[in-house]
Amino acid sequence: MPKAIAVLGSALFFVIAPFVLAGVVPWWVTQWEFRPAFFGIDLTRVLGGLLIVAGVPGVVDSFARFALEGLGTPAPVAPAQKLVVTGLYRYVRNPIYIAVVAVILGQALLFADGRLVWYGALLWLSFHVFVVVFEEPTLKETFGTEYESFRTNVPRWIPRLTPWRGA
Repeated sequence: MPKAIAVLGSALFFVIAPFVLAGVVPWWVTQWEFRPAFFGIDLTRVLGGLLIVAGVPGVVDSFARFALEGLGTPAPVAPAQKLVVTGLYRYVRNPIYIAVVAVILGQALLFADGRLVWYGALLWLSFHVFVVVFEEPTLKETFGTEYESFRTNVPRWIPRLTPWRGA
């Protein structure tokens, strides 16, 4: 896929998936209205803000890497032609999913809305099932030993403390 098409496809999928999942749905649930802080501890709002601030660039960076390095998109209908193993992918295999859930849970803490905690947990569970049932087998079939090496060295959900440097 040409780089320009990959960038446009990634931008479109960004609006369809993470923007809706981590932006529109939380807004629809909360109307971004503040409730009393969880457990009466205002520090939970700070933690929520930090999760949002950490998550948004993670999603954007990972999407850009899919387009510019992988020559594809994160969408299964237009996948990357090259395995992306740079940036946050050196630490964890699924930074987009982690970042999206971080943004949702950040909003849950910021607005003190337990419904978003449940939504984030259910979304993560859905991501996990998708990764195990579809994504990992597809990547193994597509990229073979390159993916196996990546999978062996980079954890699925809990980031490494040091970046993986590749084979």
